[in-house]
Amino acid sequence: MNAPSTPAPGGSPAEREPKSSGFAAEFKDAVTLRAFGLVLGGLLVQLAFVVSYVGAFHSPTPHRIPVAVAAPQQASAKIVAQLNALDGDPVEATAAPSTAAARQWVLTRKADAAFLFDPNGTEDTLLVASAGGPSVSQTATQIAQKIEAGQKRQITVTDIRPPNTGDGRGMTSFYLVLGWVIGGYLTATIMGMAAGARPANRQRTLIRLAVLVLYAVASGIAGAVVVGPVFDALGGHFWALSGIGTLVVLASAATALALQTLLGLAGTGLVILLFVVLGNPSSGGVYPAPLLPAFWSAIGQALPPGAGTTLVRNTVYFSGHAVTTAVWVLAAYAVGGAVLAWAASWRNEKRNLDAPSADAETPPQATPAV
Repeated sequence: MNAPSTPAPGGSPAEREPKSSGFAAEFKDAVTLRAFGLVLGGLLVQLAFVVSYVGAFHSPTPHRIPVAVAAPQQASAKIVAQLNALDGDPVEATAAPSTAAARQWVLTRKADAAFLFDPNGTEDTLLVASAGGPSVSQTATQIAQKIEAGQKRQITVTDIRPPNTGDGRGMTSFYLVLGWVIGGYLTATIMGMAAGARPANRQRTLIRLAVLVLYAVASGIAGAVVVGPVFDALGGHFWALSGIGTLVVLASAATALALQTLLGLAGTGLVILLFVVLGNPSSGGVYPAPLLPAFWSAIGQALPPGAGTTLVRNTVYFSGHAVTTAVWVLAAYAVGGAVLAWAASWRNEKRNLDAPSADAETPPQATPAV
C-alpha cells in the first residue's frame, strides 16, 4: 500500500488564496456597473414620468377648441371673427350653414361645441357633447358665458351627448384602453423574460406573436365584458369594443416584442417611455387635445393610448365618426411591430451564426502525462 500523500506546505492553492471579506467587498460585489446603470435608468424614467404628467396637466389652457357658429349670414361672419380674435386663440370658430348642421358637426366630431345665435332675442344656445371630454365642454361653456356677459346676453348650455350613467365623467374609455395597453406590453415582456437569456429566433418570434394574438382576442373580449355587462359603463357595443380591444392589445404587445427583441432591456424602457410616460398624459383621457400643451397635443393621437381612447369614445358615443386615423395608427403599431420583431430575430440569428464559437477560440489543452 502506498502511504497517503502529505499536503504541500501552505495548503492547497484555494486555501493559500486570501479570502476577501467585509462590507467593502460585499459593496463592490453588489454595486456593479450594470446595477448602477439600471438604477440610474429607473431614476430617469421616474423623473420623465413626473415631468410628463405635470407638464401636461399642471395648467390646462384652451387652444383652438373647434366651435361651429350658426347665425344669420349678416351676423355669422362677425361672430366668427370675434371668436377667432380672442386673446390666446382659445377657440377656432367656423360658420355652419344652419343650426342642424352645427349640431351635426358636434355629433360627428368636426366641432367640440356649437354656438347658436338668436337674432330675435338676447338668449343664445351653446351645444356641447361632454361624452367627448367633459373638461372641453366645461371650458367652452366658461368662454361662452364670459363673452355673453360682456355683450349683455345670456347663454343656455345644452349637452346633446352626455356620458352614460355608468360612465361617470366619461373616463371609462381611457381606463379601459389604459388596461389594454398595459396588459399588452406586460404580457410581451413576461414572455421575453420566460425565454431566459436565449435571443429570439424567427420561429420563436412567430410562436410568440401567435400567442399574443390569442391573448389580444381574449383581452379584448374580457375588457368588453367588464365595461358592458358587468358595470354597464359602455354597454351596447360588445363586439365593437372586443374588436377594438384586440387591436389595441396587439398594437401594444407587438411593439413591445419588437423593441425588446431589437434592444433587449433598453427596449422595455423605451416601451414604458412611449406608452406610459408620453402616451397616457397625451391620450386625451384626462384633458383632450385642445387643453393640452402643444407637445402633448401633437403626439397624443400618434400613440396607442390616444388612438385607442379616441376609437372607443367615438365608437360608443358618436356612431363611429372620426375614427379612421385612430384605426390606421393602431394597425400600424400592430403590423409594424410584428414585422420589426421578425426582422430583429432574423438579425439575432445572423449574429449568432457569424460569431465564432467558444470552442473554436479556445486552444486545445495538453493532456497531462500519466
